[in-house]
Amino acid sequence: MQIELSSKARPLNQYPLYWAECFGTAPMLPMSRAEMDLLGWDSCDIIIVTGDAYVDHPSFGMAIIGRLLEAQGYRVGIIAQPDWHSADAFKQLGQPNLFFGVTAGNMDSMINRYTADRKIRSDDAYSPDDVGGKRPDRCSIVYSQRCREAYGDTPIVIGGIEASLRRIAHYDYWQDKVRRSILADARADILLYGNAERALVELASRLANGNAIEDITDIRGTAFFIKDLPADWTVIDSTNVDKPGRVEQPLSPYVIIDETVCTTSADNDQAASTEIRLEGKLARVQQKLEQRLKTVVRLPSFNDVKRDPVLYAHASRVLHLETNPGNARALVQNQGGQKIWFNPPPIPLTTEEMDYVFGFDYARVPHPAYGNARIPAYEMIRFSVNIMRGCFGGCTFCSITEHEGRIIQNRSQGSILREIEAMRDKVPGFTGVVSDLGGPTANMYRIACKSKAIETACRRPSCVYPGICENLNTDHSSLIELYRGARALKGVKKVLISSGLRYDLAVESPAYIEELVTHHVGGYLKIAPEHTEHGPLSKMMKPGMGSYDRFKALFEKFSRKAGKEQYLIPYFIAAHPGTTDEDMMNLALWLKGNGFRADQVQNFYPSPMATATAMYHSGKNPLKRVRRNSEAVKTAKGDKQRRLHKAFLRYHDPANWPMLREALKTMGREDLIGGAKTQLVPLHQPRDGEAYRSPRRKNSYRGNSGELRKGRLLTQHTGLPPRK
Repeated sequence: MQIELSSKARPLNQYPLYWAECFGTAPMLPMSRAEMDLLGWDSCDIIIVTGDAYVDHPSFGMAIIGRLLEAQGYRVGIIAQPDWHSADAFKQLGQPNLFFGVTAGNMDSMINRYTADRKIRSDDAYSPDDVGGKRPDRCSIVYSQRCREAYGDTPIVIGGIEASLRRIAHYDYWQDKVRRSILADARADILLYGNAERALVELASRLANGNAIEDITDIRGTAFFIKDLPADWTVIDSTNVDKPGRVEQPLSPYVIIDETVCTTSADNDQAASTEIRLEGKLARVQQKLEQRLKTVVRLPSFNDVKRDPVLYAHASRVLHLETNPGNARALVQNQGGQKIWFNPPPIPLTTEEMDYVFGFDYARVPHPAYGNARIPAYEMIRFSVNIMRGCFGGCTFCSITEHEGRIIQNRSQGSILREIEAMRDKVPGFTGVVSDLGGPTANMYRIACKSKAIETACRRPSCVYPGICENLNTDHSSLIELYRGARALKGVKKVLISSGLRYDLAVESPAYIEELVTHHVGGYLKIAPEHTEHGPLSKMMKPGMGSYDRFKALFEKFSRKAGKEQYLIPYFIAAHPGTTDEDMMNLALWLKGNGFRADQVQNFYPSPMATATAMYHSGKNPLKRVRRNSEAVKTAKGDKQRRLHKAFLRYHDPANWPMLREALKTMGREDLIGGAKTQLVPLHQPRDGEAYRSPRRKNSYRGNSGELRKGRLLTQHTGLPPRK
């Protein structure tokens, strides 16, 4: 078996067009045979099966991928939310000539279906009329199996965020166990992880040229089964990835891994001791990119990480070390007798390629098959524009970096402004208000490392923790220019910023905060301190409250200067790994002292593959060296303690007072029970039937998204990326 990787990437728009490009562009990608007939198609080249309703908008993955493949000349059909109880619905467009592309949609199907308390949701924002139950649990697995039943000889390609976050052996919160790679359970031929445009175009081109899918092994951002390790590759064990040595400032949260960290079973297919001793020699040459491109890191096997939480934490740590496309090595993991090979992450898209992807003639509306049905996720983003991808924040509870990477991929200002004009001219109901210019974050647009060489060599998981890296360019001038250009467009009355703001980065540019506060805040602005206490913040890789205080001071200063009454909405997470009962008590005291009353809150949600999820499962901290006796991470796991942590965030709710009184007594803090301003909960419950009413300012507001008390609004926060 031969695997040859490259550090260079072929531009997306420089592939020869497939012969079917003569059919032109479809108004909407077809979802039925009748639509195919109108287009003059006798078959589809590629069929995308998705767990979301089909919306032809660039915030929906199936639309981007479908339009990209269409631009390459392929005939692309969509099977959206099919009845999965038999293979019949998967035959409705016939057999695809090249492959089935399977995705759960814009969210992991389990997160979409269940709350953080493992309760079934009654709604689904990605389904017509917000109806739940339109997709199965573990959507990608079920859809892939039905595709195999429908046409057994057609290649199956899985991708999207569910596939990305479940590509290795991963802890599954809903079953409370470690599951093997989704590729094994789905019985698919290949898995594409991350934003997979580059991998998908290359794969489609190879298949169109007659290559067998099992022979396509050199595409970055892919995972597939192998029988034997390639003979011409250097194989090193994951316990030898880092050797002890001098640590440069600023200190990276990923300190050295000790090579004696793990004991493993025979199933792990470990290298012989003679091979491991070669590590010292390899360490001298691995800094050369050519060598790294021929080196594979062997992770502990599925059986090992399943039986041993410490090994799970170690594997998670190593995976996150190998995420920079400039220096990441391939990984391999034994999955109970089968080996899955993971190529390094894809090369990020250039600005020209981002413009190409977002510049297709999207209809920007749901497919007509849905009639007048309302799709909430579409309603939320139909007047918003995505300006960038990626996040270098590295928050341990978040899935953005694992999926999109930490190198920011930007669109040009011209491309963004053209999309606003298209939205103005094409989208029904546009009133002149752009609801958001953003993406994974509001203010990382065109921010990057000052040196490409440093960026390529860097192995830090975050550019802003424990402090902002001295090599990071924090200039917000391009974003300010973009905002001004958007405001100047004809027909645009207001441009709001709704994406999450990285406020510790924003304080480096007071001019940006002034521009934002003066023109782009609609009364309140959401930011996410997540917590007030060092313990949980250090496990989240989030800044302390000093950054929040500095941003708050600038926000209020520029609001006064603009003559506006505007407020911050801080989000907080309950029960995050590293959070004690005392931490939640102190957060509640901070909330009360600052006049905040949360309307809706949610506990930490252990999403697959996140670093915080590894902490939750293993009780270890993979941000530091993982040993048997290394730092233990306390985590609220039982329902009672998780409810308590959630109750602290809603200290003002009488329903929570009995639980809080009991907890405060247990903690020896009965001094916080009483009616004084400095006390947290009253001594007595309201009488039966007596409604609780708190003092309200005259200008307070109550709306669907939350409640304003003393000029402050707190709304629901899931600890997950926004549903987009």
